[in-house]
Order: sequence, then C-alpha cells, then structure tokens
Amino acid sequence: MKRALVIIFLVLLADQVLKVYVKTHFELGHTVPEYTGNGRPYLMFVENPGMAFGMKFGGQTGKLILTLFRIIAVIAIGYLLRKVSRTGASRWSLTSLALIFAGALGNIIDSAFYGLIFDKGTIADPLGGRDIDYSGIAQIDWSGYTSFLHGSVVDMFWVPLWQGRFPDWLPYWGGEYFEFFRPVFNIADAAISVGVVMMILTQRKKLATTDFPESDKAERTEEPGPPEPTAAG
Repeated sequence: MKRALVIIFLVLLADQVLKVYVKTHFELGHTVPEYTGNGRPYLMFVENPGMAFGMKFGGQTGKLILTLFRIIAVIAIGYLLRKVSRTGASRWSLTSLALIFAGALGNIIDSAFYGLIFDKGTIADPLGGRDIDYSGIAQIDWSGYTSFLHGSVVDMFWVPLWQGRFPDWLPYWGGEYFEFFRPVFNIADAAISVGVVMMILTQRKKLATTDFPESDKAERTEEPGPPEPTAAG
C-alpha cells in the first residue's frame, strides 16, 4: 500500500504543479514552443469543461453530473485499492489502480476548486458562471469565476504527430482533414490511460498463467501407460 500511496502523491503533485503553472503563465491557446505545424509535441493551454481528452458533456448540468460521477468513481477505486492491497495483489495491479485513482482525483481537483480560486474577466463563462477573460493570463483570486464543482480542467499536452488530409479515394473520409494525435491532455489523463492499459495487461497475464484445477490437470497430463500383464492359460 505504501507503494501505491507514493505513486498517488507523485502523480497528484506533478499534475497540479504543472496545471497551476500553465494556468498562471499561459494565455489560452498559447503554445510552447511556438506552433509551426511540423508535427512536434507542444505545451498548449486549453480549458476543458467536460471529459478527458477535450470531450464535452451537456453544459452546466452535464458538468455537475460528470464531476459527481468522478467523485463516486474515485471513492470506489480507493475502496478497491485498499481491498486488493490487503489480499496480497501484485505490484502491477496496485500500480495500475493507483495511477487510475490519482488521475481521476487530479481532474476532480480542477473541476471542484479551480473555479473558486482563479479569476479572469470579460467573456461569458459557457457554463453559466462568472465572466471569464480568455485573452489574458489567469490570476489566483478567491472570488473565482464559477461555482463549486463547475470549474474547467486544465489540459496542456498536444502531440500533433501528423496533420493532413485523407486521400480522396478513401470511402466516407476521403479529402477530410485529419490530425494525429488531436486531443490535448494532462498528466492526470495520461495516468488514467497508463493505469487502464496496465490493468488489462495484468489481467491477461493472470488468465494466461492460471493453472487448471488439479483434477483437470491430472486428466490433461496423465499419459496412458503400457497394458497391465494378464494371466496366461
């Protein structure tokens, strides 16, 4: 369990330090280095009012439902993490759960508190809270820009490795613009993704190495021996 707690602490620390730095030093949409369209990774400040990787969900009501769902999920994952740590689970299993827990909690912190501690100024908040000035750099101001549980999540990693258009001969998408990888994400999103992949690989490994029941194993491994001798005459 100590290993899991260390992972959770380090992920949360890195996630929140970087988010606060980006939010208080970048204008919305600003990239470092300057965007040149050459397919390299960037830091870009994006405010995400919805789900992971820039997806959105149903305005103000949807935002509240999503945040409450995240809180319930974090409580459930925390309970599961504590339970499996007492049953002698593998390090891989504990690490995967710790990453998922830390990532979900990191984004909850944004949703719950960033709207209360940061202030911007003049453009209306799309979620119906206080006005936000997306043209300037955020300042820590306890008057806030929206209500509890309605804050936006800070994303900053943008990896547009390839940009172009699908060939015209391709059905449905021919000629359309395509970018890989388009979503902007943060450390919390990355932790969740890595944790889920680790969990899937761990479960597959368990299934691959699970022994057959003893009776079944005996049937599978027992080979027929030579016929027993019979009495002559």
